[in-house]
Amino acid sequence: MSNKSAIAQLLEQIALGEYSRQQFKRSINHPDALAAELVAFSNSGGGTLLIGVNDDGSIAGLDTAEVRRTNQMLSNTASQHMRPPISFLTENVLTEQGMVIIVTIPDGVSKPYLDHQGRIWIKQGADKRQLIAREELQRMFQRAGLVYADIVPVADTTSADLDETVFRQYLNQHYGDRNSIINLPLDAILQNLGLGDGRELNLSGLLLFGRNPQRWRPVCSIKAVTFPGTSIADTRYLDSLDIGGTLKHQYTEALAFIKRNLHRVQGEQDFNSPGILEIPEITLQELLVNALVHRDYFTSASIRILIFTDRIEIISPGHLPDSLSLDDIRHGKTNRRNPTLSEHAFRILPYRGVGSGIPRALEEWPQIELKSEVSGNQFTALIRRPAPQWQTSRDLTATTIMSPIEAERLESRLESQLESQLESRLAARLVLLIAQAEAGKQALARQLGHQSVSGELHKQIRRLLDMGLIEMTRPDKPSSRLQQYRLTEAGKQLVQKIREE
Repeated sequence: MSNKSAIAQLLEQIALGEYSRQQFKRSINHPDALAAELVAFSNSGGGTLLIGVNDDGSIAGLDTAEVRRTNQMLSNTASQHMRPPISFLTENVLTEQGMVIIVTIPDGVSKPYLDHQGRIWIKQGADKRQLIAREELQRMFQRAGLVYADIVPVADTTSADLDETVFRQYLNQHYGDRNSIINLPLDAILQNLGLGDGRELNLSGLLLFGRNPQRWRPVCSIKAVTFPGTSIADTRYLDSLDIGGTLKHQYTEALAFIKRNLHRVQGEQDFNSPGILEIPEITLQELLVNALVHRDYFTSASIRILIFTDRIEIISPGHLPDSLSLDDIRHGKTNRRNPTLSEHAFRILPYRGVGSGIPRALEEWPQIELKSEVSGNQFTALIRRPAPQWQTSRDLTATTIMSPIEAERLESRLESQLESQLESRLAARLVLLIAQAEAGKQALARQLGHQSVSGELHKQIRRLLDMGLIEMTRPDKPSSRLQQYRLTEAGKQLVQKIREE
């Protein structure tokens, strides 16, 4: 590469400014300060140090003596002032103002890195900070594979805190052919299976088989809330539940909570059938299990399930490990944050442990957004609910999104009002759908979960027209492909009256 091209690339790089992956230094004079910078980059994904550049991005440049001294200091610092030593690459770019040294530090493979005083530094924005909080230290050691939260002993627990009946059933079902294990004393069995240390239960043993896990680990639970709108700032809620117990109990109760707060659609079933869940159950199962098994148990936060009218958010503590990206997990790559918990969970929960959960959830329901938030240390699976939701309006001008419970109540009342003249529940559903927006027959069919317009839908539309509850938007062209339907004044008054009852 010519020097001209190198300068152009350098200027483009400088134009990006300082951020977590790039730092400017006019010069380096203290090996301890340099060690802190190198440690922070190595612990935080790597980055680039531009030496000979002022804080404002202007090039100061280094003379020949400064370049020689800086390179010597870089070499000595990386080998003598850090534990473990690191390797890096340097490049010199000659500018009109002098030399700029570009130091490229890779993401460290032997985290955590420490300076010679034993301090751990990480990047925080464009700056750095010392890592001293116990939780953060635990997470860093966890990412390095030096410690796992699921095998940390839980102080003051004993094998007496197990639900021994459930545990014995598990043993007989999965280890019944291994008499050498199941005939041992209980503490020895737990130690053999990685669920205890012979004296205390570890987190895996407690969460899988404990009688009351939240007595010792109250944050190892699920908090679920259903909101009437689309904002978490709403002071109202429709349903809420704090879910504790073992992981199996948490999974069962959380799945039931979500299902009872979702709509059911008719699909191709009979109109009097209970309908099918608006989001495939397998999607909910996979994402729930993923949250329970792969959450960061070093983080003092609970899993949260937030149900809004347009989406469901399953938020679990812990962003993706450094070795994984969102694309990786979409394609089935996995990194078991809690290996012991995972090993036993696949026998207890619908969990396979081969990275297939996220791809399977996406295959069943592609409207899922995955978010890994490093700053908030959390992972979110945002599941879009099918649109449009059940909606209506107070005055039928300002739309109010209805909850599933309110929609079902309104539908039931509307159905009873129409019962003397119409035979099907379909009429009530059509009135509610048309109340929230004008729609044609094809759109109404899709909203009901049908692939095409059925004869029954044609019939009920005709009846509602005859009753004067709906009208055509193009009455002069009844067969137009652009034909839509809207509520008449009589239809609006009926919906408003029922809402006010």
